[in-house]
Amino acid sequence: MANIKSQKKRIRTSEVARVRNKAIRSELKTLVKHVRAAVEAGNQEQAAAAATRTYRALDKAVAKGVIHKNQAANRKSGVQKLVNSL
Repeated sequence: MANIKSQKKRIRTSEVARVRNKAIRSELKTLVKHVRAAVEAGNQEQAAAAATRTYRALDKAVAKGVIHKNQAANRKSGVQKLVNSL
């Protein structure tokens, strides 16, 4: 355990950020699963709507610094490929 006051605060704040980032990453995975499920079901409208929600969440995650912008671009590309496969 740290003895320095600023380091103790840094430990607390980084723990808050870690929990928040974990929740956001988990939500991103769930959204991609929704797209995959809609594609497997063959539902074009539902897949497109789920893809739009996924793009928005990925962009927000980049803005908050949870994931890198290139990681988001790669994930968006993969989601779009899934939707286009219908």
